[in-house]
Amino acid sequence: MKPLSLRARLTLWYAGVLLAILAVVSALSYSVLRWSLLQQVDASLAAVAQIVRETDERGAGGSEVERAIRELLGPGFSDQFFQFLDPEGRSRFRSGAPHPGSLPLSLEARLNAAHGRQTVETLEDPANGPLRVLTVPVLRAGRSVEIIQVAAPLARTREALSRYLTTLLALVPVAVGLAAAGGAVIASRALQPVREMSRAARQITAEDLGRRLSRRGADDEIDHLADTLNAMLEGLEAAFAQSRRFSADAAHELRTPLTALKGEMEVALRAARSPEEYRRVLASSLEEVEHLIRLAEDLLVFSRSSPGLAVPTAPVDLEPLLLEVLETGARRAQGVGVTMRADTFEPATVLGDAGALRRAILNLVDNAIKYTPAGGKVELSLVTASGQALVTVRDTGIGFEPGAAARIFEPFVRLDAARGRDTGGTGLGLALVQSVVTAHGGAVEVESAPGAGSRFTIRLPLTSSK
Repeated sequence: MKPLSLRARLTLWYAGVLLAILAVVSALSYSVLRWSLLQQVDASLAAVAQIVRETDERGAGGSEVERAIRELLGPGFSDQFFQFLDPEGRSRFRSGAPHPGSLPLSLEARLNAAHGRQTVETLEDPANGPLRVLTVPVLRAGRSVEIIQVAAPLARTREALSRYLTTLLALVPVAVGLAAAGGAVIASRALQPVREMSRAARQITAEDLGRRLSRRGADDEIDHLADTLNAMLEGLEAAFAQSRRFSADAAHELRTPLTALKGEMEVALRAARSPEEYRRVLASSLEEVEHLIRLAEDLLVFSRSSPGLAVPTAPVDLEPLLLEVLETGARRAQGVGVTMRADTFEPATVLGDAGALRRAILNLVDNAIKYTPAGGKVELSLVTASGQALVTVRDTGIGFEPGAAARIFEPFVRLDAARGRDTGGTGLGLALVQSVVTAHGGAVEVESAPGAGSRFTIRLPLTSSK
């Protein structure tokens, strides 16, 4: 079943809430009206009972009581009737038309009268229909000696309540229907800015991410939605720009060794060469192939370790991992006359991918060795502090300006000619380091100055598992 639209749901909710409110209000108003009508009937019964008692005390009979009622209360009380009973319940006199006959005296009313209490009750009389009956004891010397009963038919009261209920049942659905129609119009007008925003958003393509959704200036939910979508568009624009720049830089990095490889092969094929010359061409070509392999591997690791991708969360003991990196770095440093040594190694365990972490730390070590002149040194250390593992790579190399610290982590960025392909780098080393560390919930910090070397620190959250 197709879900209802937001406009339809808002209309149904509005109509449903209004129906519930009208139902509660109608029930309360019906109860109040019923109570009010019964109170009026009870008040008229009490007035008639008072007249009957006062008239009886003067020694008058039933006909004189009826005449006194008509004179004092008017013709509106002509439908009420009464009877005067002795303590045994025998009628002394009663009213005549329009309701001749005795009134029912319930057991409850008889017991209340014996204790001097009046009783108001609704009875179903077979002869006269539903009656509201007031039973009042007449006390003399503190004793109940006689009983006055006054009754009024409830037919007109119930008829009025029935008409009111019929009116409510007729008007409430009409009111809900009109409210639903009005709610649909209101919901449509309220959602109009959303529809306009949706149309504007559909017109924005990947080639036109610089466009933004307009705000109404009301600082309401619609403006907040526009701000959210604009922020998302800004993020998408930056991501697309970075992706295009990364693709262009990667293509450039791949094209350079491929062009060199092709040129050397073309030169070698133009004329017959000696075995030594072919060997030299093959050796040079092998270097370019190795550079391409390293670039492809870096691209693969960089894509797999980008933030947002799933990273294995197995416990990784950093101390033996750094010993492996130290051993590999020492062999590479020995070939260029650089000293590689360990400073402080403390036990530390983190969650993540051991291979990716090893590659990231080794990249920092390789970077330090490449840009440290012969006779310099590179130090590797591991300490723990504040629930974090701190892996530090410090060198005495050429360093760089502090203001360039943010740029060095961008893919394929080299700060000067010394940081070029002649060092064997691919331009992805530091970008890969930051990507791996960020994916592991950590951060990379750098301190450097020209001619004073550099210090890179990787911060990773520790885990309690050992």
